[in-house]
Formats: sequence, structure tokens, C-alpha cells
Amino acid sequence: MKHIQWLLTTLTIIALSAGAARAQQNAQIEPDAMAALQKMGGYLRSLKTFQVESITSTEDVLEDGQKVLFSGTTNLLAQMPNRLRIDVESDRRSRLWVYDGKQFTMLARRANYYATVPAPPTIAQLADMIDEKFDLQLPLEDLFRWGGPESKDETITSAMFIGPSVIDGVTCGHYAFRQEGLDWQVWIQLGDYPLPRKLVLTTLTDEARPQYVSTLKWNLAPSFNDAAFTFEPPPGAGKVVLTDVKSAAIK
Repeated sequence: MKHIQWLLTTLTIIALSAGAARAQQNAQIEPDAMAALQKMGGYLRSLKTFQVESITSTEDVLEDGQKVLFSGTTNLLAQMPNRLRIDVESDRRSRLWVYDGKQFTMLARRANYYATVPAPPTIAQLADMIDEKFDLQLPLEDLFRWGGPESKDETITSAMFIGPSVIDGVTCGHYAFRQEGLDWQVWIQLGDYPLPRKLVLTTLTDEARPQYVSTLKWNLAPSFNDAAFTFEPPPGAGKVVLTDVKSAAIK
């Protein structure tokens, strides 16, 4: 009898502890913060065309733990769901990414080499494909995931409203989120156009806590033609083959 009572007591304690942990986690997720994130994602998914300039700074951690900062600019033009042009200029690289719904091309300007591969029919699928096959991350890819089936709101363990803030003269709500291995903040424009105006990502898996910061300037009525999504190799450019990391790993 004593053994049964001990077992029941133990199971009760475990159940209460699990319930307390779930309650604590739920308490850390403010519904208004999640609602703001979902509103922003829904608005982004409603956009048919847009142009955004991102001013970035990226911290890199050296082997001895010292952090160094790299700056850059990303200009992105998108026509949903299957046209994309991205220009990246930074301290470390100069890249052009072009996607026309059928082919994806990446040009390394400084080396003057480019590679072209067949592409899936949407930008979100393109982001998945180049990540899985070629270990490449599409610049600003979160803009195409928030509010869509690729969103992973269930992985968020903490969500809170920090307060009002102003980014480049635009009044925003400042929110902070946490998920496994990552703290991130987003400043969302208030009003009828809930656009992300600033992002800060902090990597938790590195003791140095390196950060990535992006400030975004939006144009919701860009002027362009089909040539913007057509790749023409520059003079003297060499064509190379992207390495399929999955195939290489199997070999």
C-alpha cells in the first residue's frame, strides 16, 4: 500500500510540475505580441509587388572569441509569387540573385562567376530548395515565410511587447521573441501597413552572442519591367556548377 501511495504521490508531483512548466511558458507568451506578428505576416502575404532596401550589420566571431562587425546593403525586388531580384553589397561579398519562376541564377561579381539551376514555382519553395540542396540562404527569406505555411510560430517560447519606438521617422511597436537557440526582435510599423522596419537576431548557441541587425526601407509601388528578372551574364563571366551538398554527402 505504501508503495502505491508513493507512486501516486510521485505521479501527482510530476503532473503538477509539467502543468506549472506549461503555465510558465504560456505566461511568457503575450497574446498581443503574437497577434502583432500574425498581423504583420498576413499583411506581407497580401503584397503582390514590393521593393525593400536592407541596411545590415553582421557580427562574426573569430576563433579566439573576438567579435568583428561587417556592414552591407541588400536591395530586393519581388513580384509574387515567382519573380525575384536581389542585389547584395557588403564588406565580404558582392552578389546578384535572379529568379524568373523557372531558373535561379547567382552571380559572384568580384570573381565574375555565375551559376544557374532549375527552380521551383514559388519564392518560398526556392528558399527551401537552395537551402537544402546548396546550403545557401536566400537574403531576407523571412519576408516570404511570415504568415505562410512556413511560419513556425509554435517554436516561439517567449513573446513580449517592449514598447513604442521610432525607426527612420516611422512609429513602430517593438517586440521581442525567443525560440530555441535564438533571440530575435522586430519593430513593426503601426497603422494600416504593419511592415517590419527593423530586425535584430541574437544567436544563443555561441557564447559570444553574435548579432545580425537589419533596418528596412519599403517601396510598395516599385517601377520595373520583365528585364529586372532576366539574367544577362556580364562580359567575361564564367559559368560554374553549384555543388549539391546532399549528393556530395552521400558520396
